[in-house]
Amino acid sequence: MKLVLKQMEDLATTIRQEIIEMLLKAKSGHCAGPLGAVELYVALYFSGILNYDSKNPNWEERDRVVISNGHYAPLIYTVLAHAGYFSLEELKTLRKLGSRLQGHPHRLSLPGIETSSGPVGEGLSQAIGMALAAKMNKKKLQVYCLMGDGEQDCGNTWEAVMTAGKYQLDNLTAIIDRNNIQIDGFTENVMPLEPLKEKYESFGWKVLEIDGHNIPEIIKALNASKSVFVKPVLIIAHTIPGKGVDFMQWEYQWHGKAPNSKQAEEALRQLRSMKGQIESELD
Repeated sequence: MKLVLKQMEDLATTIRQEIIEMLLKAKSGHCAGPLGAVELYVALYFSGILNYDSKNPNWEERDRVVISNGHYAPLIYTVLAHAGYFSLEELKTLRKLGSRLQGHPHRLSLPGIETSSGPVGEGLSQAIGMALAAKMNKKKLQVYCLMGDGEQDCGNTWEAVMTAGKYQLDNLTAIIDRNNIQIDGFTENVMPLEPLKEKYESFGWKVLEIDGHNIPEIIKALNASKSVFVKPVLIIAHTIPGKGVDFMQWEYQWHGKAPNSKQAEEALRQLRSMKGQIESELD
């Protein structure tokens, strides 16, 4: 499914509303990261860049998308539903007993999910395995790995970074949601990450830095990543955690907390206002 820019911006606001509604109904889950990374996922899935077939999710030639930060589940589930992998109605079952939409994605439960994820720091290694296998099998597919910045604290992330550089995996693009928060506070207080760009470059990566809310900029970076040879690519996407809801923005306490009824009502009011502005531009 390919959308034009205004349609993608409109869909991003719809997805933010649905995330709030899902988390309210579930009474648990993660707000800040999923709300902040919406444009990254919308640009990847709905700009025509990603090669997939939601009606044939195991199509051998599909690009692979590895979600390393599995707590972004409300976002990836909503994007997959809009992409046609399953019905939007099923989003209401988030975190319910017996639901396919658990708090962290499970590969065997849901179409469109390439790996099970929960503990952060594992996704890049999994993506590297897929990228290496694709090269060995002479497949032209691309592998994308979406990560959080908090998981850059993990030692196995850096083992993976070294491995991708060693094998010059130019069919691998990693995207870090650089929102500067994690469950215990701001990243630079918990475990300073900067200079993050230079660290990846020192391991043989090509690094691009972008505004993670600017869809044309995201698309440009994703297209540019396909033109890089003999190096894996990292896109550092600077985002605002809790984007679109003023009392959630930049508040790390919303990393792993669901809104109550009053908070959800105010969040949805703000997002409806934003959506109205976008829709008026579409008319």
